[in-house]
Amino acid sequence: METVSTNRSHGGVQGVYRHASSATSTDMTFAVYVPDHDSGQKLPALWYLSGLTCTHANVMEKGEYRRLASELGLIIVAPDTSPRGEGVPDDPGYDLGQGAGFYVDATQEPWAEHFHMRSYVEQELPALVAEQFPVDVQRRGIFGHSMGGHGALTIALRNPGEWKSVSAFAPIVAPGQCPWGKKALGRYLGEDQSAWREHDACALIDDGARVTDILVDQGAADQFLGEQLKPDLLVDACQRASIPLTLNLREGHDHSYFTISTFMDDHLRWHAERL
Repeated sequence: METVSTNRSHGGVQGVYRHASSATSTDMTFAVYVPDHDSGQKLPALWYLSGLTCTHANVMEKGEYRRLASELGLIIVAPDTSPRGEGVPDDPGYDLGQGAGFYVDATQEPWAEHFHMRSYVEQELPALVAEQFPVDVQRRGIFGHSMGGHGALTIALRNPGEWKSVSAFAPIVAPGQCPWGKKALGRYLGEDQSAWREHDACALIDDGARVTDILVDQGAADQFLGEQLKPDLLVDACQRASIPLTLNLREGHDHSYFTISTFMDDHLRWHAERL
């Protein structure tokens, strides 16, 4: 693991790191914020998954999480959203290819060689972070925004014993029923939609996956609300499964980091209570 940069902030260290990933067969960059702590102390870790077009840097620079993360004693881990670099396939659209990994392991060409973000986030990077940083591996939560909210929900639903808490900002809750998801899942996984279900939060819940509870913040002025995000589908799925869901529809708020930073503290406290 190579240290790209470190900065002191709010009683902790914000670092950016790079390593050679076996999952993606590329170098991958990620960010970790570690609050000051006693020698030998292990801290809970909260993972943040970013949305379309983003890297680790978006939440690091605009998420405004460090002050409260330091106060609560939470490590914050922010992976990239896809493999990148020379030889990595891409697409002219912002919603496919580099910056748009959708947290799946692609099975279709030309994506299958490098686009293994599910394995990267579920297995490889957690092992590296546990080895290199003072994390308590028994206390781990996950949240994210938009495509990253989709990733957080599906990863938590598939692995409830490993992720103790889950929340999301404006998540894609049913990618099998929206244009972003249909395009990405079709291209990465193929046209057999039965293979999509384990990457669709609502389908996972209908198929029996469970978590203790879920927090979602959604801007009522989000330009993607009706066509792409469809939070009412998550409400219905959670009601059918008796999963407690707190859905906050925030008047006047859009899809941007202005909204995420406004409600970041609420999400950090939610996870801290459960971790």
